[in-house]
Amino acid sequence: MGRVQDKVVLITGAARGLGRSHALRLAEEGADIIAVDVCKDPSAAHYAGSTVSDLDETVELVRKTGRRAVAKQADVRDRAALAAAIAEAVEELGRLDVVIPNAGINPVGNDLPVTAFTDTVDINLVGAINTVHAALPHLGEGASIIVIGSVVALMPRFDGMGIGGPGNAGYNFTKSMLTEYADWLGVQLAPHNQRVNVVHPTTVATELMQNTTMYKTFRPDLENPTADDVAGALHAVHGLPVAFLEPADVSHAIVYLASEESRFVTGTQLRVDAGMINKLAAGARPGA
Repeated sequence: MGRVQDKVVLITGAARGLGRSHALRLAEEGADIIAVDVCKDPSAAHYAGSTVSDLDETVELVRKTGRRAVAKQADVRDRAALAAAIAEAVEELGRLDVVIPNAGINPVGNDLPVTAFTDTVDINLVGAINTVHAALPHLGEGASIIVIGSVVALMPRFDGMGIGGPGNAGYNFTKSMLTEYADWLGVQLAPHNQRVNVVHPTTVATELMQNTTMYKTFRPDLENPTADDVAGALHAVHGLPVAFLEPADVSHAIVYLASEESRFVTGTQLRVDAGMINKLAAGARPGA
């Protein structure tokens, strides 16, 4: 316990899913949380967005650990509003040590318009950059920026057309670009003793992955596929015997990169992928 004692952590997309999981694990280890979420349905996606009640619940769960939490509703696409929200929260909590630009969408479906691509880029890529840049003036020495990537960023380029549609293509593009962004930013911040790392999860049991439209991407032969119906396909792409990770599996890696245990770790691409990339690489080798 106490691995991030008294640090203040900013997390976007904190109302539920991975964002909430990160908030709770960090709070359990002693951090105070700035929880930011837009609390609206994503216009391009076939799944419901978070609600104000979800954000309130995250705050309540953090406070039950004995740590402080401040909730802010803000759209990561709106740099000015986001910067104002962060400044208000930092003034209340007194400092900012860790930034986790976690907000993102992944709208899948070949029936979606090209705006599914542009909306995903605006939220996942521009929104993440807005979050980091709005937070930078508040960060001091020893700060940690933890970018949320995806295992798809480490795969050969894939535009999503024919399988996931324009929204999924946007998701893959944004995660690849965030990987590059983190590498370049990390070099700039290292002389200031500030670190930038990327965590690349595989499929995680959150609303973004566990919805009927996503299931149909894996099992188009079924009218109403379930998580159990896609489990076989997901087991097949992982090295370890698992279909979906639990959010906490990713949050454990987040705690490490937020803590002083990783004080000399920057520029790393940390895979939490159940061996997916290793398995793909092995299959690509001659004779594998």
